[in-house]
Amino acid sequence: MKILIASSTGFLPHFNELEKELKKSNIDCKIIIEYYYNAISSKITHRYRKKREYRKIIREFNPDFVIVDSAFDFGLEAISANKPLLILLRGDFWKERKLIFQKVKKLPHRILNVWLINNIAERCYKNSSMILPVCKYLQDMVEKKYPDKPTKVLHIGINPTHWNHGNGMDLKHPCVGLVQKANIWDKTKEMLILPKILEKFPSVEFYWVGDGKYSEEIISVLNVYKNFHWLGSLTYPEKVRDFLSEIDIFALFSGLDMTPLSILEASLMCKPVVATNIGGISETIKDKETGFLVEEGDYKQWINHLHFLLDNPDKVKMMGEQGRKFVLEEFNLESMTKNIISYCKEISE
Repeated sequence: MKILIASSTGFLPHFNELEKELKKSNIDCKIIIEYYYNAISSKITHRYRKKREYRKIIREFNPDFVIVDSAFDFGLEAISANKPLLILLRGDFWKERKLIFQKVKKLPHRILNVWLINNIAERCYKNSSMILPVCKYLQDMVEKKYPDKPTKVLHIGINPTHWNHGNGMDLKHPCVGLVQKANIWDKTKEMLILPKILEKFPSVEFYWVGDGKYSEEIISVLNVYKNFHWLGSLTYPEKVRDFLSEIDIFALFSGLDMTPLSILEASLMCKPVVATNIGGISETIKDKETGFLVEEGDYKQWINHLHFLLDNPDKVKMMGEQGRKFVLEEFNLESMTKNIISYCKEISE
């Protein structure tokens, strides 16, 4: 069996790990980077040159199956070459595009660009052989949009060897650590409930690792609190591992998420997780066993759960250990590899 994988740069490290596992199973596998351009831009000639390159790669490698994590040009080329296409769906593409459209609706050239990207994606989804949402929450969404399309949940496999305790960092304790980007406002804005939490825990330090176009809107509100510290972006995975080694509790304030890798990574580092109960997050946490789920906007729940963890270090240790065990069992590379091979065989039957 020959599998060709086209990955966006953001997910490439995880697909590189998957490639190693597939080769252990005697699968001839090749990974390429798919560059994501605006459908209309000054780089349009570059985009079509890339499309020709994709066409050549598919022709020369001649895969039995193509897997993409972005429904864009490479998917179209695979469909044109009559190759079975499997799309790994990592987020709510439709809601994200709707949010983008709302922001650009007064800019005609941007509207056209969003329309074209949506059109390309719809062609990929409708002509794909199978869609692989990363969680059950997304699968339910896909089944409503494409009731006749085969879908299978594909949990992301994560290599635990990268997530053992590192060198740590110079942080004050007790502390709560956040690792999240600030590129999508509907995802980021949940952090604005932090002031009420920071006020309740003046002797607890809160550290945020992350950056993005909305970071200033968050920092301008939180920087007035002496127990809030913004660390910016850290080198992944080395410095992020050092950060997760040092914190006492991991927190994720999110208004839009599926299966955040940061939760899986923190769990592998034996940290209890407190996170917003949104999207597929509930599938990455065993509520009250590996951490706590908090309803969106409910700062009182945050305060109660953090109080509990800070007052019960034995529970912190136990939840952290259970979290690592849970991720090792449910989000491992071996299972992800077996599932991909099984899904490919199912398509070919």
